[in-house]
Amino acid sequence: MHDETRSVSKVPVSLAGYDSLTVPIHRASTIRYPDAASFAARFERDADGYVYGLYGTPTHRYLEKKITELEEGARTVLAPSGQAAVACTMLALAKSGERILIPDTVYGPVRDFATHELPALGIEAVFYDPLDLKELDGLINSSTRLVWAESPGSVTLEMQDVPAIVEMAHAHGVLVGCDNTWASPLNFRPLRHGADVVVEALSKHLSGHSDLILGSVTARDDSLGLKLKAAFGRLGIGTSPDDCALVARGIETLAVRLKRSSASGLEIAAWLARHPCVETVSHPALPEDPGHEIWQRDFSGACGVFTFTLKQRYADQAFSALDTLELISIGASWGGTKSLMAPTSVKALRSVRPWTGPDYLFRLSVGVEHPDDLRRDFERFFAALTLNAATAA
Repeated sequence: MHDETRSVSKVPVSLAGYDSLTVPIHRASTIRYPDAASFAARFERDADGYVYGLYGTPTHRYLEKKITELEEGARTVLAPSGQAAVACTMLALAKSGERILIPDTVYGPVRDFATHELPALGIEAVFYDPLDLKELDGLINSSTRLVWAESPGSVTLEMQDVPAIVEMAHAHGVLVGCDNTWASPLNFRPLRHGADVVVEALSKHLSGHSDLILGSVTARDDSLGLKLKAAFGRLGIGTSPDDCALVARGIETLAVRLKRSSASGLEIAAWLARHPCVETVSHPALPEDPGHEIWQRDFSGACGVFTFTLKQRYADQAFSALDTLELISIGASWGGTKSLMAPTSVKALRSVRPWTGPDYLFRLSVGVEHPDDLRRDFERFFAALTLNAATAA
């Protein structure tokens, strides 16, 4: 055999006696078949078989199975982002002439997708007040295919009554999907409460280290899961096995990280609620929060993500004061080990009920730092805020 040929030839290596404690990373575009007949019959393999790299490797299967287990579902399909998981799920479940109902507090990019892409495909996207079940019931008609939920809502963190929404939708023969990224399956399981599909942005809590983009959708029954899997395949949705392995590793510390960030987040939220510069704090786990009763009833825990607003006299000084933060970074996303702040405009993200509060909310994702250090960072911010407001007066 020539060196050129020898260099590219696969050599057999025994795996006998080898069982790694970590998830092996299997990279592949091509899956090699033992013979021509097997290749010709490749699409007859079962749904978990291996056909082509786009449709998954053993690394993908491991993560799919792990998430399915956590969600208490039947089948999980992976997507290159949480946004892709939501968008492709909607495309898979609704067709031209059908309606999808979406909460007014939905994640901003999902609103953008529903506003621009769904109508172009003949799918009607109707936004509803997330807290008005009577209004929602009135919007469900014979063409409604899917009711989407996100609890708590994006940025403003309104708690939806998912069990009540499920009961209402199922009475009309309508499916229910839920974005569960804030809680993760450790703190809330929508499928247990009757939802048909649940989406996670794996970029957040489950991966937990702010270094990848990935998403998942898990179905309550396998027939729906297979429908999603087929649709995702037709759309060419594939994911990196390297990222899958990182998420699988992140899941191993998920409970520890959530416990830490949740406790610190609640401590910081309560402290901010008492601060003279702060107008409001939105955190479902706070007893005074409007959604606390639903959170206490349905959720087993919280996370370190919440929002707050400033009193009006400080609002115009906020952006320059944010630059004094040293420990808390300014940036999008959340759910990692490092604390993040994201000033977010809300008015443009509402269409059902006009937003009457301050336009800018400050979303804080508390990481695993010590809360005392985070408080010191906030004191720098508030000192600059107070000074700037006094100078401007």
